[in-house]
Parts: sequence; C-alpha cells; structure tokens
Amino acid sequence: MKIHIKKGDKVIVIAGSSKGQTGEVLKVIPSKYRAVVEGVNMKKKHTKPTNDNPGGINDIEAPIHISNLAIVDPSSGEATRVGRRMEEGKLVRYAKKSGERI
Repeated sequence: MKIHIKKGDKVIVIAGSSKGQTGEVLKVIPSKYRAVVEGVNMKKKHTKPTNDNPGGINDIEAPIHISNLAIVDPSSGEATRVGRRMEEGKLVRYAKKSGERI
C-alpha cells in the first residue's frame, strides 16, 4: 500500500472523532500506516516529574490512520486525491481536483 502523505503536508481528517479538523503532518509512521497531525486526535498523557519536567497531565497528538486523512487542495482548501506526473524530468505530486502542484 502506497502512502501519499508526507511530513509537512497540510491534511484534513475525513473520518473519526476528529473529522473536519485540519493540520500539518508532523511525523509519518509507514510501518503502521499512521501519521501524527498537529492539533488533531489529542490524547491525555500522564507524566512523572523529572528534573527537566514538572510532570502532570499533558495533551499530546496521537497517531491517526492514513486512510482517515486527505491532502488539502492548495487552491480551494478542500480534500483532494494525489496524483504523480513528470515535470521537467522530475516526478511531482499534484492535486487531482485542481491540477495544482503540491
């Protein structure tokens, strides 16, 4: 299964409890087909106090499955699929909805 999402992409959640939220991809985990998106799928994490960290209950972004994410079209701001084409001898990604380069 090909992963069409990369770190730094602007994505929208199309399914799940965080449906409709947008954010930037912070990390992609290809072995589990998951991605961590900024400000999406927030979970509580209990941490012990250390010298550097006072501890307590912190909000962190949990990984979300790739199938629940879609790339945001640069021109319209809607969800779009990703295609690949050759431009000037290089393979580039483009938005299928508008044809604009990602």
